[in-house]
Amino acid sequence: VDLKECLPSAEFISSSDGNFNVLEDGSVYTTSAVSLSAEKKTFTILLKDIKEHIEKKIHVSLVEEGKKKSRHARDTVLKRTKRRWGPIPSVMIENSLGPFPLQIQQVQSDTAQNYTIYYSASGPGIDQDPKGLFYIERETGNIFATRAVDREQYPSFQIICFATTPDGYSPEVPLVHTIRIEDDNDNAPYFTQEVFQFSVPENSKPGVFVGKVTAEDRDEPYTLHTTLKYSIVSQIPETVRSFSIHPYLGDISVLSPQLDREMSPSYTLLVEVRDMDGQPYGLCTTGTVMIRLEDTNDNAPSFKQKHYETQVEENRVNVEILRLSVLDLDEPGSPGSVAVYEIIKGNDDRSFEITTDKNTNEGILCVVKGLDYESAKQRILVIAVNNDAPYMLAPHSQQVSQSTSSVTVNVLDMDEGPVFKPCHLILEVKECEDIGTNIGRYLAEDPETGNSEGICYRIPPGQCNWISIDERSGEVRTVKVLDRDIGEMRRGQCNITVLAIDRNGKTGTGTIQVIIRPGNKNYPRITTTEYIMCRDRKPICLTAQDDDESPYSTPFVYRITDRRLASSWKITQHNDNSVYLSPKGDDIPYGIYTIPVSVTDNGGKVGEQYVTVNYCDCVTPSECDGRTRQYAGANVTLGVWAILAMILGSLLLLLILITICGCCGSGVMHRQVTDDCANHNLIISNTEAPGEEVMDHNIIPLQNTNDQGGYGIKTGDHQTFEMVKGRGHTLESVKGGGHQSLGSVKEGGQTMMDTCRYSYSEWHNFTHPRLGEKVHLCRQDEEQKHSEDYLLSYNYEGRGSLAGSVGCCSDQHEEEALDFLDQLEPKFRTLAETCIKR
Repeated sequence: VDLKECLPSAEFISSSDGNFNVLEDGSVYTTSAVSLSAEKKTFTILLKDIKEHIEKKIHVSLVEEGKKKSRHARDTVLKRTKRRWGPIPSVMIENSLGPFPLQIQQVQSDTAQNYTIYYSASGPGIDQDPKGLFYIERETGNIFATRAVDREQYPSFQIICFATTPDGYSPEVPLVHTIRIEDDNDNAPYFTQEVFQFSVPENSKPGVFVGKVTAEDRDEPYTLHTTLKYSIVSQIPETVRSFSIHPYLGDISVLSPQLDREMSPSYTLLVEVRDMDGQPYGLCTTGTVMIRLEDTNDNAPSFKQKHYETQVEENRVNVEILRLSVLDLDEPGSPGSVAVYEIIKGNDDRSFEITTDKNTNEGILCVVKGLDYESAKQRILVIAVNNDAPYMLAPHSQQVSQSTSSVTVNVLDMDEGPVFKPCHLILEVKECEDIGTNIGRYLAEDPETGNSEGICYRIPPGQCNWISIDERSGEVRTVKVLDRDIGEMRRGQCNITVLAIDRNGKTGTGTIQVIIRPGNKNYPRITTTEYIMCRDRKPICLTAQDDDESPYSTPFVYRITDRRLASSWKITQHNDNSVYLSPKGDDIPYGIYTIPVSVTDNGGKVGEQYVTVNYCDCVTPSECDGRTRQYAGANVTLGVWAILAMILGSLLLLLILITICGCCGSGVMHRQVTDDCANHNLIISNTEAPGEEVMDHNIIPLQNTNDQGGYGIKTGDHQTFEMVKGRGHTLESVKGGGHQSLGSVKEGGQTMMDTCRYSYSEWHNFTHPRLGEKVHLCRQDEEQKHSEDYLLSYNYEGRGSLAGSVGCCSDQHEEEALDFLDQLEPKFRTLAETCIKR
């Protein structure tokens, strides 16, 4: 590569790919075996002018040469190659003392006579120009070092040697020779920090981790030159050795359990680190470790004085009377030093209170309730002190004791005003009492004399004006009727301040709490009084309400006050305020009933109301429009429309009876039954095959149409018949007249056809006995014995039955599944009884 053309002033030449090395003359050599890809391999040559700060890059692409045509295997020829010149890598001692120039290695070639080198260094100082460090004798190939080398700056060098003939020919491939700088223990280890600072709670147990110190060494890693060992040289204060350090990790831990912050708040350790695994000839460095002991509450506070004395005027409140000081050896401001004061004796009436001053840690004793000189001239208190944080004692130490101090409080006598006894009086007044009712007496006493003489009373304005107090006697009376349902009295109570004034003008105050006690002033009343009762006679729920409070409200007692209605209606208890109202019997007529019901509350107050019940013939109450018979008192009155309906019904019934009687004398009419009528009522069943006539001895031929003893008449291909059992029993005689009989008759040469059909009851009454006899005879064989299996044919009647077959030929296992026959209508029961095998 022509480097001069690209950058003539290039001072630094390098390759981006470590597999290639570029010399000053532009020659490119491989430093290791290179495998080219199928296409090409690229790298970049970097040129730098350090003084002018100029950089240029040359991009180089390498492609594989075309493969030569290989010879046949039998034409393969062995070629002799010359032995490559390659000395072993050289080693140079770091910081060597010479003498310089110092011979490092000799390289020789069998064919060349002149030698030159190009060298490069790898390491932290690679950007520094190492020119002049090594040179080679042109004639002998000896490599010399001109001065000592620092390994930390140049760990190794690569020297590229060239061998040429006198005429400049290079018969040898350039040789890459490596010179490694062997490490010398010329660097002492050093700590990463100038001062290490740690903290640990006082009274910690041995083995508690405190902190870790670290050191480094610039010599070659993983050698004895960098194998470091730690140790503690000294400790300040010079007491029992309290800490230990791990020799290789640098971890500092507690060694002694006697770490007392109050004795030594901190420790200073001088720590040493030495290389060569701590050997005496190794290099070493020392560092400083500061360990601060954290405070724990291992000291109890104590009072500076065991006894205090103070004084206070009587009846003074919220006044400071004394400050108490304590001594605590724990660290100020920490939870272990904050004092908490408590009065443990002499404050049963809660007249005193003690708090802590956060700034001075003193106890402030105050009077929160006025003291009475006449009651006690002196008070003695016992005060104890503790810390806010729990105690954490050192191992094997004694339990701390609580410090106490006594305080004597002298009460000074003062001229004071009258005092009410009690200071808060509760008076209960029954609701709705008359105006002026005496409800109590409220008196005050002079503390000096102990009596109420010369004291007058009054109520300051601006309060609820329910009561008044007599100026001399202190009697309390009502000034209005107290009703809990009116205005401010709804709360039920009121607090009234009363003043007491003595002869000297001194005043005292007291409080009267007037409580209105509920009374029985309201009647219970039924909330709903109109109801509708349908034919299901569902009971009616009556509910009453009383505005009074307990015990003058529930439970309620209901009663029907009318005796006659009480015999027809009854009341059943549901709960404390509800009952059920229902009729007693089933024969009570429909109508509107007005029932007087009285309700008595728990206080004996009775309220009576009328409950209106519309007993209606309906399914739901919405169907009843009120047009029912009304029931007043004990009599039932029928309406005009009801009476008119009864008259019209009677006339219609009478007309029907007259018509029936007139038709009975008209005789029996025989009409021919059409096929249409027969198919829907009675099916001809005495013919079992076409063209064959079946006769029975019980069937009597009809000789004359006027003779009622015949059974049937054969006319042409059709049979007209009339079913008879005995003489004179036709269908007309069975149904009782008024209808025409089954058959046909000619009147005036014309045939009268009946287009109507007979009802089921008529056919059933006529055919039921005859059908039973017929079936009984059909089930017998020639020897008059009953047939076990008799096959009957049935006509198709439109659709199949879900019940299946009911004939005597049915399977035996179906006989057990005939429970459905119990739900058949009457017209099928005869047929079912016939088919069931007994």
